[in-house]
Amino acid sequence: FLSKEHGCVGWQARKAGNSSAALALLLTASTSAFTFVSNTPSSPVSLQSRNENANVGRLSPLFMGRAAAVRAATKSKTDAKKAKINAVYGKKIIMAVKSGGSADPNANRQLADLIKQAKANSVPVDNINRAIKKASEANTGDFAESTFEAYGLGGASFIINVLSDNSNRCTADVRSTVNKRNGKIAEQGSVLFMYDKKGVIEVPAVIDEEDLMMAAIDAGCDEMELMEGEEEGTSIIFTDPKETGAMMEAVKSLGFETDVKMSLRYITKAPVECTEEDFEKNMEIIDALEDLDDVDSVEHNMSN
Repeated sequence: FLSKEHGCVGWQARKAGNSSAALALLLTASTSAFTFVSNTPSSPVSLQSRNENANVGRLSPLFMGRAAAVRAATKSKTDAKKAKINAVYGKKIIMAVKSGGSADPNANRQLADLIKQAKANSVPVDNINRAIKKASEANTGDFAESTFEAYGLGGASFIINVLSDNSNRCTADVRSTVNKRNGKIAEQGSVLFMYDKKGVIEVPAVIDEEDLMMAAIDAGCDEMELMEGEEEGTSIIFTDPKETGAMMEAVKSLGFETDVKMSLRYITKAPVECTEEDFEKNMEIIDALEDLDDVDSVEHNMSN
């Protein structure tokens, strides 16, 4: 939009009676005659503040690209974690069918418990059924569970849970992964005594401790510890490994059924705080181990 001053210049040009005169008048007019008029009234602001205001709520292409990359990386990690969980439970189900001698959960208690755990961790039913069917195939390998103990940097220690059908390959891969990143495989028992094995239930909601205690007692549980989860608005319940299934039922009785996860873990009795540098290096070891197909999970004692 142009101001009245601009309109006056145009009027003078038209009054001149020809296009040449109009052009001359327009070109020779003071630049101050051309002023920008906003659609809405506003108080005067400096160019700097105007530029700053113009940038409010606007993302640069570079920032948007980084944000997209972060989202893509996060989704990739989430998808990889889901695939890992599905694969681990597939192997555990195969092992349970073979060791229990039956593909019927009603006749195989270990298999029934694993199916419950798999469903609690959002493993698709199709995956569960495929694993059960695969267990009866002649060319399916025999999977075995084992544990490695290791030291990281800055006083950190690791419990590495593996499930493999080839112990030699698994041992070589785990040792190589730890040693290449300045960690050290420990002797059996030198780290494990600093951990307790616990049943762990993760709930994406805040649970009232008294309500949970009453539900746990009704379910026949003797041991329970309720803590805040790592993310705001979540809860973690620790219990005796043998009572994990019963505790899961207690949680469900309180109305928490969606996205509740159940697992068995080694929980450290002596947490240590590493320097930021050591923590990052230790996490590189953990990430590399968890990328191995034979590794089920890695527990650590870092409190960072």
